[in-house]
Amino acid sequence: MPVTPSDRIPVIVGIGEIKDRPADPALGLEPVALMEQALRRAEADAGAGLLGRLDALDIVNSVSWPYADLPAALCGRLAGAPRYLNYGPVGGETPVRFLHEAAERIAAGTSSVAAVVGAEAQHTVAAAQKRGIALPWTARDPDPKPRNRDYLAELARRHGLDMPIRVYPLYENATQAAWGQMPAQGQGESARLWEAFSKVAAGNPNSWITRALEADEIATAGPANRMIAYPYPKLMTANPLVNQGCAVIVTSLAVARAAGIAAHRLVPILGGAAANEPKDIMARAHFDRAPAMEAVLAVAREMAGGDARGFAHREFYSCFPVVPKMARRALGLPESATPTVAGGLTFHGAPLNNYMLHAAAAMVRALRGDVGALGLLYGQGGFASNHRSLVLGGAVGTALVSRDLQAEVDTVRPPPPVLVEGRTGEATVETHTVVFGPNGMPDYGAVVLRLPDGARTIARVPAEDDDTLGVLMSPITTAVGVTGLLTPGQEGLQQWTI
Repeated sequence: MPVTPSDRIPVIVGIGEIKDRPADPALGLEPVALMEQALRRAEADAGAGLLGRLDALDIVNSVSWPYADLPAALCGRLAGAPRYLNYGPVGGETPVRFLHEAAERIAAGTSSVAAVVGAEAQHTVAAAQKRGIALPWTARDPDPKPRNRDYLAELARRHGLDMPIRVYPLYENATQAAWGQMPAQGQGESARLWEAFSKVAAGNPNSWITRALEADEIATAGPANRMIAYPYPKLMTANPLVNQGCAVIVTSLAVARAAGIAAHRLVPILGGAAANEPKDIMARAHFDRAPAMEAVLAVAREMAGGDARGFAHREFYSCFPVVPKMARRALGLPESATPTVAGGLTFHGAPLNNYMLHAAAAMVRALRGDVGALGLLYGQGGFASNHRSLVLGGAVGTALVSRDLQAEVDTVRPPPPVLVEGRTGEATVETHTVVFGPNGMPDYGAVVLRLPDGARTIARVPAEDDDTLGVLMSPITTAVGVTGLLTPGQEGLQQWTI
């Protein structure tokens, strides 16, 4: 493998995190202030005056407080703007992407000191709204652009399959059936996995929830852990109600050496891969696998010598349990493999698009204490849509790996079934979920169905249909593969019943 000249080898030199939890929302720090503090902490961690030399800055999309011009607000606090300034799109994988792109610019010689930063203050925003407090922060954008999901099939949106919490359960239930698990077995695996995340979060001072939880508490639905969308209770979902910021500074090896940063504190960026699934979930052939995930993780495994056990430290994106469960299987790792260095989106906290930057900071700490070891960051965005792998650590000097696998994945991905509407008669469950209300009771079931000719459609199960909902939520028998009756429903919806 070719060697990158030492003046262009990308290394992480500084990390900074901040957690803000004021008793009075009026005293809470706004996102841009959290970003500034995270950057200054990253500079202090590096032990060198690098912010004044910053020539590239990627800002992770911030949602909790929509600014008219967030980059300008942040650069005003830093008293200068780098020549490359990027405010990113929405996506949980974007921190991994930005770290990789920063490394690419350094390896290409177009940048020498770069940073990635992001922050959210949704906990304070929610608390202020609840108490009727006007926050004394930078003025909000008076006309923020609304988020829309018009790229999803209208049939899916109409039947309620238009939010991550309602889509990832489709993957959960489909994968359990494909892996030969009964629902109780799948839920047990999820609970054990989340217990492992919780224990790591409890040892991370930057986590939002620092109490370690046991698997039974995580899996058992109740007033403090209500069911959100079957099979996920609240403690198996990402927690966006946090105030957290993070920054990572990347330089060339030559800059780091000239700044006097000790060699054992430098963490090389070795590279990785990217690929996406179709944005419309109904344009996908499967709900029990994701070819883009498998492809980017295959590249990571190659970088570890062909065996994922070569990664001493791992962070698998963890918005919901199915994602790290799929990633573990794609890499051929045992259930005992620790899936996180930060603590996961439930327990560490999910500052919306920025969690994987916190994961990168935790990975840097782990690799500084395990010099020469390899670490894997796997990020995901959208509805299991965007996939990124990035390998850190190991030996300094090898060429940066940058693999765009989109064409390759598109070639091997099978075509999806035709999506239809208006049919009646027998229909078989491909996958499903049950959406719950704030009272902890089912609002409706949502089923993705296959018709006898192989076409796909979607239907609802009304809240009053206890028998059909009971089949969908049975702990001992999967509903995948069950055949029932598809009929016209109310309000332009389709209905399915056993």
